[in-house]
Amino acid sequence: MADHRHKRDTDARRPFRMTAVAAPLAVVATASAVTWGIVDSDPASTAQITSADAPVRADAAAAAADAVGTDVRATASRSGARRDSAEPLSQVDRLLRPKAKRRAIAQAKPQQWTTENLNLWTEPGKRARKTGEIEAGSVVRPTGRELYGRQEVVWGKKQTRWVSVGYLSKEKPFALGGDCTNGTSVPSGVSPNVAKVHAAVCAAFPEITTYGTFRSDGEHSQGLAVDIMVSGDRGWEVAEFVRKYYAELGVSYVIYAQNIWSVERSGEGWRGMSNRGSSTANHFDHVHVTTF
Repeated sequence: MADHRHKRDTDARRPFRMTAVAAPLAVVATASAVTWGIVDSDPASTAQITSADAPVRADAAAAAADAVGTDVRATASRSGARRDSAEPLSQVDRLLRPKAKRRAIAQAKPQQWTTENLNLWTEPGKRARKTGEIEAGSVVRPTGRELYGRQEVVWGKKQTRWVSVGYLSKEKPFALGGDCTNGTSVPSGVSPNVAKVHAAVCAAFPEITTYGTFRSDGEHSQGLAVDIMVSGDRGWEVAEFVRKYYAELGVSYVIYAQNIWSVERSGEGWRGMSNRGSSTANHFDHVHVTTF
């Protein structure tokens, strides 16, 4: 009986011991659960505490970024807090920064002229969008900035566009058939092409004031020819000018200084002529132009 009671008492005491041990564990577990519950319930509070001085750091980073050409971006850490990091900008991005563009416009060079029709682009890189086209002979002001085969020009008052490099000239282009300012003219009845030749030569060489048109012989009698009274090196400049624009002026052939150039044999260039006996007959004192 004694052994039986002892065994039964031993069994009865075991639950008591376990309960006594379990109680402190439950308290610890509850406390842990409460602690973790606070952290998990409001992660933003931790971020707010750890980033309390973020505005100060962000301002300093932004100032440094503007100086060296970097972009300040806020990124989230694994803990949920945000941190500031500076990432280098590309060459294109640095050129497109508002401050950099304003400085480029303010320092733009004197006006130049486009020598060809040019596409207008928003930027020099692969992301560029075409926004239009500018005609040859248009006036622009280059900023001096170039990248990837394009150069920047002032467009409007506060904007810029990018065009292909190599198509701007500091010299104003010649406008064929511009205004004749020396008071010369050709008589009515000459061919329209003779009138074109006179207008173009007069605009380009205003010092020449004598033109011969109608007379009784050959193409002059038909109003198809004009003699431009000029000699020496200047005569060759006029002859080459007329030859260069022969298509626009409707020229058939040009004679000067005992040489002839014609559309039919243009591939041969200037060809020598036989001696006709006098300076005038050999066209040393004038450029003869016959038109279609």
